[in-house]
Order: sequence, then structure tokens, then C-alpha cells
Amino acid sequence: MEKYLYLTLDIFALLFPLLFSFYSKAPFYKKWKYLFPAILITAVFFVVWDEIFTHIGVWGFNPRYVSGIYIGVLPIEEILFFICIPYACVFSYFALSYLIEKDYLFPHQELISSALIIVLLVMGMFYFEKVYTGITFVLLGLLLAYQMLKLRPRYMGRFYFAYGFTLIPFFLINGILTGSFIESEVVWYNNDENLGIRIGTIPFEDTFYGMLMILSNVIIFEYLQDRERYKALMRA
Repeated sequence: MEKYLYLTLDIFALLFPLLFSFYSKAPFYKKWKYLFPAILITAVFFVVWDEIFTHIGVWGFNPRYVSGIYIGVLPIEEILFFICIPYACVFSYFALSYLIEKDYLFPHQELISSALIIVLLVMGMFYFEKVYTGITFVLLGLLLAYQMLKLRPRYMGRFYFAYGFTLIPFFLINGILTGSFIESEVVWYNNDENLGIRIGTIPFEDTFYGMLMILSNVIIFEYLQDRERYKALMRA
């Protein structure tokens, strides 16, 4: 049964958010028409990235913990990861916005973004020869700069709050994937291509890789909602 470990983690991540999507007072399923395009668009980018990094040996997968079904060089569980985890995280973003009315980080969102942009771009350029570190930090820094200077969204405070909350299950699931609580890792990393800093068994870069993936989903999710609201306003 250990060959289904990664698949089990995908299902576990999705199960409760999916069930609570039908809660009558905050029906997340009504947001699916915005969510699924966001997941699909983002997943295409990350699957291509993943395929390239696997090919060049930045990371790889332990056949012991995957079902054996592959698309390209990626196990099917890895592709499902880019569906299940974004669903769970955007659900958390939505649910926390419903449960906590006040946006506590709104007054500080630009300061947080600015600090992250500077640190990520400087570190990304300094360590650009380390492929995972350099590309992840630079892409996230550029995306944060774009959304702050061009999009100027009002939801970044809620995003930062929700992302901080999702780090709890993230460290549990990603910890198992990188070797916590099991004999060997599900996903291995080439430490020549990252900083070599681990949070438990989790590469430091994974925290920012996750932020890049979830923020990409949230930006598209919010854009599609805003576009429909604008069209409705124009028809009124």
C-alpha cells in the first residue's frame, strides 16, 4: 500500500475542503467557475516547470511511494498535486475571508509585499546559479511586484493571512513528501540546486514555491470574479 502514499496525501488535502464547499452559508462550489480556470492555467505552467526540473535532476520521485502511472516523467500524483493543493488553499482563502470579517493585514499589505520583493529579488539574483532557488525567488518577486504596481489589489492582506494559515497543513503534507515520518522521501531534491537549508525535511525554497503557486491561483480567481462583476455593472 505504500505505493499509494502520495495519492493518499493528495486526496487527504482535497477531502475536507471539497466537503465543506457545500456549506450553505458560504457555498464555495458557486465559485468553481472562477476557480477551475485558475487552477488549470496555473497547473499548466507548473507542470511544464516540473517536467523540466525533473528532466535536469533538480528533483525527482521515489517509485516506492507512487502508483507507477506517469505522464512524461511526472507521476500522476504530482500532477494531481497542482489541482488538490490549490483547491484546498483557495478554499481556505475564501473560508477565512468569510469567517473573519476584518482584514487585519490590509494596512500592512504593501509593506509586506515590498519587503518580500526586495529580499526575493536580491537573493534570487545572488543565488541564480542554484536553479531552484534563483528561479523560484525571482519569479515570486516579479509576480509580487507586478500585482503591487500594476494590479494594486485590495486582497493581499487576506492572502498573506490565509497563506500563513495554510502553512500548517503544508508543513505536514510537504514534510511527509520530503521524508518526515517515513523511511525515505517521496520527492528528493538535488541540494546543489538549492540553498541546502531545511525546515525539518522541507527545503526552504518550498515555502516560496508554494506562495508563488497559490498566489497565481488567487490572482486569476479574483480577476475572473472582478471581470464578471464589471460586466454585470455594465449591463445594469
